[in-house]
Amino acid sequence: MVTVGYPSAPKEGTEAIMPQEQEQEPEKRRFRSHSQLYGAVGDSIGNLGDNCPTCRGIGRIPRKHDQLVAVISCSDKRLRPSRTKLYVCISVVLCLLICFLILFFLFPRSISLSSVTVQSVRVFFTPDKVEMQVTNVFNFTNDNFAEMKVLDFDMQVLIDETVMGRIKISNMTSVKSRSEKLYTVVIPIIIEDPGLNNYCKSTSIRIHTLFLLLQMTMNVSYLAHSEQLSKDTFEYIDCGANTTIPHPIGQMILER
Repeated sequence: MVTVGYPSAPKEGTEAIMPQEQEQEPEKRRFRSHSQLYGAVGDSIGNLGDNCPTCRGIGRIPRKHDQLVAVISCSDKRLRPSRTKLYVCISVVLCLLICFLILFFLFPRSISLSSVTVQSVRVFFTPDKVEMQVTNVFNFTNDNFAEMKVLDFDMQVLIDETVMGRIKISNMTSVKSRSEKLYTVVIPIIIEDPGLNNYCKSTSIRIHTLFLLLQMTMNVSYLAHSEQLSKDTFEYIDCGANTTIPHPIGQMILER
């Protein structure tokens, strides 16, 4: 007895795979010769390479494809850099030029104190001493390409190796780049020595010349660093009368 049976319903996975394979089989046979460039190792076609990421081994790119991959030979001229030597030479020249400019503008230059004059001298007599106010004019010269600031200025006056006056100024002044600036300093001097008192108060002497030694020390700041400068100079004044006629001071000795 033969029982007529009905074929069982195919599984969902089989129904999904079989039509897709039947559709791709003619395309694979049609582009068998072209797929040698993009085939897969050990597949049904017998290719010896990996699948092309764009056509997936079928040799044809779908119309609606967002990302396309182009295969370019390594010997293609488009992959070779052009004018490499020219670009390297230009970069080296620009780097050297920038370094030269930085060194030129930031290299520390000299700071000088010149053209110092005695502007006036005011003399006051007391029974046992002589008081004077000596006004000096200093010229600060800044040769740097940056602003210079005088942080501290200390000056003392010596007569025969004896300190007769001293003055100290903080945050004295600032000098712009590549410029000069005049600054006036009034130095108080008190003479209590009996011999110098008689000399300055003597009426038989017409001009009471007195030589002063000025010792100056100042701290300057420029180009993000500080520096201390020491300067010595001599000047002469008349301690017997007031003087309002400016006269130059002797040559200065500069020490760093």
